[in-house]
Amino acid sequence: MIDASNPLILGSGSPRRRDIVSALGLPFQVLAADIDEDQRPGEAPLDYLARIVVEKLSGVRKRLNGVKHAAVLVADTTVVIDGDVLGKPSDVEDAVRLFSRIAGRVHTVYTRYAIGLPGEAGPRVERTVATQVQMRTADSAEIRAYAATGEGLDKAGAYAAQGVGTFFIERVEGSYSNVIGLPACELLTDLRALGLLGELAFERVGDRG
Repeated sequence: MIDASNPLILGSGSPRRRDIVSALGLPFQVLAADIDEDQRPGEAPLDYLARIVVEKLSGVRKRLNGVKHAAVLVADTTVVIDGDVLGKPSDVEDAVRLFSRIAGRVHTVYTRYAIGLPGEAGPRVERTVATQVQMRTADSAEIRAYAATGEGLDKAGAYAAQGVGTFFIERVEGSYSNVIGLPACELLTDLRALGLLGELAFERVGDRG
């Protein structure tokens, strides 16, 4: 069970994933793995995600060095359109190019995560969640202005659903938190099924107006 003496190891440096896990009120420790996340030639998007997540899990386990934990959680999120993986842009010009491909169209956001337990070589749970996102039409000046904010430079598809990028999103079909980087509902379900949850203490985020 996840508790203060046996925390969840979050194998990701993403602030968005950290916020989602933190909202559950679970003790966790961030320990990210440094791996090559480049897509291999001819590698299909879902095959790419499956490989990256397994490599992340392996990389985190190598860094544990005896750290007590209840489980390791790793994840990877990508944007796919026309069968192509749109990764993180290399600079503002690349962000303009990537965002121009999804403006006015529907794309799919896939997040795959894996949960590994102590003493086990492979993942105990692997799950891929897909969300369809409809973006509104935007002209080149607006796209360039958004890219120049830098908000999407560290995000797949060159946009942030929880930031200024939300003004481009017309419709989301599926898990919204999946678009941010981690499908919270599915994660909670899997952690509970593994017997890793005691009494949850959801983080208080204020009263609704």
